[in-house]
Amino acid sequence: MTPLHLLALVAVFAVVRVAIGIRPGAAVVPGAAEMRNEPTARTVVREYLDAFIIAGLVALFLITFVVRTFFIPTGSMIPSLLVHDVLLVNEFEYRFAKPHEGDIVVFTPPVISPNDYIKRTIGLPGDRIRVHGGVVYRNGAAMNEPYIEDKPAYELEIKNYGVYVDGSPLDPATANVPPKSAWSAPDRIPAGYYLMFGDNRNDSADSHVWGFAQTGGTFAAGQRKGEKATFTGHAFLIFYPLNRIRILH
Repeated sequence: MTPLHLLALVAVFAVVRVAIGIRPGAAVVPGAAEMRNEPTARTVVREYLDAFIIAGLVALFLITFVVRTFFIPTGSMIPSLLVHDVLLVNEFEYRFAKPHEGDIVVFTPPVISPNDYIKRTIGLPGDRIRVHGGVVYRNGAAMNEPYIEDKPAYELEIKNYGVYVDGSPLDPATANVPPKSAWSAPDRIPAGYYLMFGDNRNDSADSHVWGFAQTGGTFAAGQRKGEKATFTGHAFLIFYPLNRIRILH
């Protein structure tokens, strides 16, 4: 459930609660039931609605600012995340801290999509990244990646103010590769940009297809140029199915 859906549900409960509160009730003849001060059906319904409204507002605050759920729809993060896994995502962390290498992140993709994407952070601002012979090199050192499904079958290198895949640069018309003015060096990831890969490297639409993700501002290039970019949060826990409950690393 999205925050908008939850807000609509709380609003419906609130309207019903107000309607019940102002609608005149039928006259009650004093009797034994009244003498015992037993609650009427309307009172009981009002109490339940009050509880639902308060719970809904608390949940709305939590999923907007603190934590939310995320459903895995594809196999791009196999074997770490499986289709139909449900995760908890910390929305609070990246308001005060920057993503780290290896974080599993939910973010707005730089390609047209109705949903957020989830990938693993591989390259940080200032990093040099190269994929060669199935190995990812970060700042010249081979990364230890026990979480991947298969070694990548493509070559990738950040150079000449661009992202080169199998020898050809990604096109800024379709991929989020910022202009030269945003780069501090021709072979280092620019400030505010991140290289994101799926753990299922050969079956993942990720940075080797659409360029960089961004933590904020607007997308510099690609299909969503000029639209708002954001990192929604850090995925930290699989909580469903029950046999899959685990902390994510």
